Amino acid sequence: MNSFIHPDFKLNGKSFTYVEFLAEALYLKENGQLFEKAIGNFLLDWMNNESFIMVQTSGSTGIPKQIVLQKSAMIASAKATGLYFNLQPKNTALLCLSANYIAGKMMLVRAITLGLHLDTIDPTSAPLSTKKYSFIAMVPMQVQKSLSKLHMVDNVLIGGAKVSYTLSESILKSNCNAFESYGMTETISHIAIKKIGAKAFTVLPNVIISVDERNCLVIEAAALSTEKIKTNDIVEIVNATQFILKGRIDNVINSGGIKIFPEEVEEILGKFISVPFFIASKPDEILGEKVILVLEATPFSIENNFFSELTKFQIPKEILFLESFERTETQKINRKKSLEKLV
Repeated sequence: MNSFIHPDFKLNGKSFTYVEFLAEALYLKENGQLFEKAIGNFLLDWMNNESFIMVQTSGSTGIPKQIVLQKSAMIASAKATGLYFNLQPKNTALLCLSANYIAGKMMLVRAITLGLHLDTIDPTSAPLSTKKYSFIAMVPMQVQKSLSKLHMVDNVLIGGAKVSYTLSESILKSNCNAFESYGMTETISHIAIKKIGAKAFTVLPNVIISVDERNCLVIEAAALSTEKIKTNDIVEIVNATQFILKGRIDNVINSGGIKIFPEEVEEILGKFISVPFFIASKPDEILGEKVILVLEATPFSIENNFFSELTKFQIPKEILFLESFERTETQKINRKKSLEKLV
């Protein structure tokens, strides 16, 4: 498959013919910095004659694995994002995510497909400088470190991890046009987006949603996959194009017969807790499972008002502290491995 390169596409200020772009990819792979080598490797895969590429999942919800993605589906995803954000040829964009993972790869595909002028930098926690951009994709940690510069970007797409209540409030105060994305490697980046401050996600065009017998989201998107994609995310369907994310079925806690969604509790506690944390459970003889709060910090006193908005079933029965959480390569908190450090 000889990949189409939009005539308006630029990478770090340079335009390319197909042969020149191939040479640039090879140069980056062999001579670039570590982040540039990842870009070069992907571009060489993108421009080879195969109809697919192999992509590694992040490993935040299980063992990292290699999956196959069709290039035609990635192009369709790029065009859907372009339509949603009204991205036009020559619009500027910044790649500040690793090209080893789907979010970074898709920034490259969007730029090549839509004719964006894409700059690339070494992924850092504070990637914005003095240059203005039309579009950028970031993880929450990068957004947190860039709050004073978000006004430099027309549209900020946030993914990779849930946007906390505190960060959401900070973004709203910045008057930035920011959106939280829902998706995974298997869906080729995001299939739904919600404006920061909104409750429900809205699916992109030509995406059909439903739930299975577990109340987990099922995605149908012919342009992305020939099969239905069954997720492990419990949702509440609002209408044909919107859903509210409740939490992962893997994380659901059954405490005394009451189902508790850690993500919902975390959303509430995020108003009061400023350090990284998560809600989990431990076996309990009476309740079956008891709710616990795990914080990334040295021990400190917890105020009673922290739990004022929780139901009695949601209130943590134990509070634990860890000096540092285990995280994936994409900086998502690995709950399972972090809990193992407490044993």
